[in-house]
Formats: sequence, structure tokens, C-alpha cells
Amino acid sequence: MNARGAPAPEQYLPSHYWEDRARRFAAEGSGLAAVCSYGMPEFYNRMIHWSQYLALRPWLEIQPGTRVLDVGCGVGRWSTLLARRGAIVTGADLSPTMIAEARRRAELQNVATRTRFIVQDLAHLEAGETFDLILGVTVLQHILDPESLRSAVKRLADHLAPGGRMVLLEAAPASIAERCDTTVFRARQRSVYLDLFAKQGLELRALSGVDPAPFKTWLLPHLRRMPRPLGMSALAAVTLASTPIDVLFGRVAVQRSWHAVFVLERNGGAHAA
Repeated sequence: MNARGAPAPEQYLPSHYWEDRARRFAAEGSGLAAVCSYGMPEFYNRMIHWSQYLALRPWLEIQPGTRVLDVGCGVGRWSTLLARRGAIVTGADLSPTMIAEARRRAELQNVATRTRFIVQDLAHLEAGETFDLILGVTVLQHILDPESLRSAVKRLADHLAPGGRMVLLEAAPASIAERCDTTVFRARQRSVYLDLFAKQGLELRALSGVDPAPFKTWLLPHLRRMPRPLGMSALAAVTLASTPIDVLFGRVAVQRSWHAVFVLERNGGAHAA
């Protein structure tokens, strides 16, 4: 699903696509339309954000001074949250407009001195240091080229400090599910990611779910063909039906969850503080 219910573009040029998203929506309200579901209503994206927060919450309890790398940081929603908790955060994103908006929001939340934001492609990331915590939320699912995906995972592993932890939230169903794939997105089977991580020396320490309710994934492939008023009504209904299921069972219903949280460490590494 693309902006305001329009189809995804026929040709996906990542730098152009994400810059266009940012210019349209990054400064609009919470900015979630730029970083969650592109251009969808605020209520829908707020529920996505809340489900993601609940899934990530156990791994976002950090000690002051923790060095954090937030990849695909978008408007800085996770970067500023962690900076408010005392972390020293580097946010990286492909879009200059996303980065400018992240800096603006960090200033507004009085955490600019604990954040820095850089424009970089994850497949070629060079942040200049290693980190105690690397966080990525729905980033790898938008890297479609297999070689770029492998390079991105390698760059993540290379930036992880000894004893550090990597937390990645991605669309990663337990079984093959291509019905929601578009020219900008892949819901790769969970085992594909696990294999990629293992090849870069990353060991899975925990795996949890996010959104086991199936209603939205049933609807989304058909949404763009519906008249907008009908589509928005249907979306509101399935969001309302999904929310209690996702909130109550998201973390434990791992096999049924559309998205997954991967908690990774280097082979033989100790848990981060």
C-alpha cells in the first residue's frame, strides 16, 4: 500500500522513494505516515506504532550512556525515546528530509546533545564506531536486492560492539506469505532472516511476535481496489478487531505473528548491560 491508497510504484528507487515519503509526510503530525504505513490514516499508524513499542519494550530498557545505533531512523521516534532515557544515539537514514526532521524533533524534545543523525545507505553504512545496542524497525523488509540485503546485515554486524545486542523488527512470517508483497516491500519467511544472521556470526538470543491477528493482512491486498470510503471503514474495523489480540498475545503468539522481533548477539558474546 502506497500513499493515500495508491499502488506502489512500478520501479523502486529507494533513495527517491524514501525522500518522497519524507517530503510528503515527515513533518505531518507525528510523522508516522512517513515511517509506518505510507500515507495511511493516523489512527492506523498509531496502532502500528503501539504494537511495535509493546514488542520492543523489553529491549529498550537501557542504562544511561548506552551507545545506540538506530538504523532507518526515519523521523527519529526511537532515537529520541532512547535519548530521553540517557542513551547516546546515532540515527541513520537514507533520506535527507527524514534526517532533517529527526534533528528538528530531537531539538524540540531537548535531546539534541545526545543524538546525531547521518544520511547513509545501510548497505554501505559507516558510522565511525561500534555500538552497545543496534535497533532497526522495518528496515530490512524494504531492501529488495539480495546482495544489498546481505551487505546491510554485514554492516550491522560490523557495527556491533563486543557484548552488544542487536534488535530488529521485521515482517517475517513463519511460513511463505507473498500476498502482501509489493515493489517496495518483502515479507520474507522468518528462516531467510535467521540464515542471513547466522552467516554473519549473529546468534539468536530471543524471538518474539508483534501482530498475530490476521485481519489486516487479509484486507490489505484488496484495499487498493476498494472505493476509499469503503476501504477506510474496513480498515478501521479490522484495526479495532486486531488491537486487543495484538496487545494481549503479540509477544507470545510468535508462530502466528506477521512481524517478528529478532534479538541477536555475536556468537559467543555476553549479554549487554
